[in-house]
Amino acid sequence: MLRNATLRQLAAFHTVARLGSVSRAASELYLTQPAVSIQLKLLEESAGTPLLEREGRGVRLTAAGDLMASYAGRILDLWRDVGDEMATLRGVFSGTLRVGAVTTAEYLLPPLLVTFANELPNVKVKLRVGNRDEIARMLASQEVDLVVMGRPPSELKTVATAFAKHPMAFIASPRHALMGQSRLVLADLSGANLLVRERGSGTRTTLERLFKDEGISLRIGSELSSNEAIKQMCVAGFGVAFLSLHTCRLELDAGLLQLLPLASNPVEREWFVMHLASRQLPQVAVAFEKFLVTQGQSLIRGQLPQPVAVVPQGRARKPRKR
Repeated sequence: MLRNATLRQLAAFHTVARLGSVSRAASELYLTQPAVSIQLKLLEESAGTPLLEREGRGVRLTAAGDLMASYAGRILDLWRDVGDEMATLRGVFSGTLRVGAVTTAEYLLPPLLVTFANELPNVKVKLRVGNRDEIARMLASQEVDLVVMGRPPSELKTVATAFAKHPMAFIASPRHALMGQSRLVLADLSGANLLVRERGSGTRTTLERLFKDEGISLRIGSELSSNEAIKQMCVAGFGVAFLSLHTCRLELDAGLLQLLPLASNPVEREWFVMHLASRQLPQVAVAFEKFLVTQGQSLIRGQLPQPVAVVPQGRARKPRKR
């Protein structure tokens, strides 16, 4: 049925499906609109069903088109991988490194990608960032080859390797009332205005587990989908936050935020790099995975902040006599 379809037709259709417009696809592909329309018509004839429908000035996918777009993307990615692997056999290490990362990891991953890419000038990098659920979906649909997150998704069969420590902590403004207390316990935070990430984020999941393990009810003050928004509200003294230390290095180093005087604060977890167990990785992804495992911890160590020590009120240190 589809034996007469060509890669050129798939490429034209995939671009139109992604951009939602024949004219924009033609511009991106450096073709005329009629040339793109011909490729689409030939593919629809091979499929035996309409793949696109006109909608205003653009187009939308039919049910068959939605299915075709999914497979077209995977076929084109595989064809690209073939070219990369053939180049590797010729001694030219190249390709596109497709990595997904949870939102918190966007603070630590770019410097690692830069270090890796600088050693391999023929390698391109494609980084996708989202919350934990979004990145798991990207991995399942093979939109990315590798993902970096705090805990392997239980719904997928993956090969996951821990490559670095991940410290997370309860933080607040130095002016927050809880900063003046000593020997805080987790239960003391039940009445605090806790600023947390949305459901589906790794940080939120870790926070929920901490409270559950202690048998304490988690009372959420405000829910935000941005680490930056949480930090700024926390700096302003609006509440207490639970964040990765990777996200607030500047604020901690500058003394705008401090760790709460809480036992076992920060909490240490792991960063994992993982891929689908059923997927044979491109060589560039294999190389980056090895790079993270062998060098990730040492490179990340320099990114971590040096938190300002908390001195409870009434117990301030006396200046040394000179």
